[in-house]
Amino acid sequence: MTAPAVPVLAAGAVCWRIVDGKVKILLVHRGDRADVSLPKGKLDPGETLPETAVREIAEETGLAVHLGAPLGTVNYVLPNGRDKVVYYWSAEVSAHALLAARFTANDEIAALEWTSIAKARQKLSFPHDVDVINRFAARVEAGTARTFAIIAVRHGKAVAPQSWDGPDATRPLLTRGGDQARSIAPALAAFAPERIVSSTAARCISTVTPLSVSTGLPIKQDSGISQDAYEHGQATIADAVGKQLRKSRTTVFCSHGPVIPEIIEEVARATNTPIDRDIRAAGSLATGEYTVLHVSLQTPLDGLVAIETHGPIDDA
Repeated sequence: MTAPAVPVLAAGAVCWRIVDGKVKILLVHRGDRADVSLPKGKLDPGETLPETAVREIAEETGLAVHLGAPLGTVNYVLPNGRDKVVYYWSAEVSAHALLAARFTANDEIAALEWTSIAKARQKLSFPHDVDVINRFAARVEAGTARTFAIIAVRHGKAVAPQSWDGPDATRPLLTRGGDQARSIAPALAAFAPERIVSSTAARCISTVTPLSVSTGLPIKQDSGISQDAYEHGQATIADAVGKQLRKSRTTVFCSHGPVIPEIIEEVARATNTPIDRDIRAAGSLATGEYTVLHVSLQTPLDGLVAIETHGPIDDA
């Protein structure tokens, strides 16, 4: 019996900006297909979905963007019969990105158009794109379109404790762990972190080193989010998380399996988000996985806007 074909994966975003106090949405006119849609494109080998979204937007529109909160997926069947799944995020376009953008009409993208949400609904060629716009419009109405993120990363695969003679905090990453760290770095960078905070354990520092190199951000080592501090009742997770929440600063925290749920639950408590099954699932991460918690800039105490969890390519 023939196995079903693996779905084609793609990623894109609702690119938006404020013009004279009103929200404008970016649409792309595809010359090769004679349709109007949202910027998106297929996942390339060796990519993660957040990375794909940022790359495709840059290629199709010339805009360098970072991702906000996810807007869900759309599913449809391609003419060849294969299923296609497209993942969407919101992406506010800064004035700097707009000025720096260079777009030239080509066979694939004939034109770009900024339009209102209402007109975007009329112009889009496909109902599933309108669904995505409607999800974004609901965020605009609720005042939660602008967000920042707290990103909790579990360190990559490390040498097993029973195979290591030195202190636990000195255990290094395995080759697979190093691959995981390099795999997730572009995806983490897609959310434009402003701060990287790591446990003082070597395996955590090594996990976020590729991200530090690619973004130019230094790694702030914090013993208060280490496994040693957690096991000895000396963790300072609430202080570490609270500081970044008060500054509304997108921050990557790299820590350990037992500590990650505490980081995520602290974000939930601070944003008045119920600690339910979804929150607990978001904290149950395998090595190299990460959860992105999206917090509203306007209404940070009204609950999290969205939660998403991703992993390295070898665990996808």
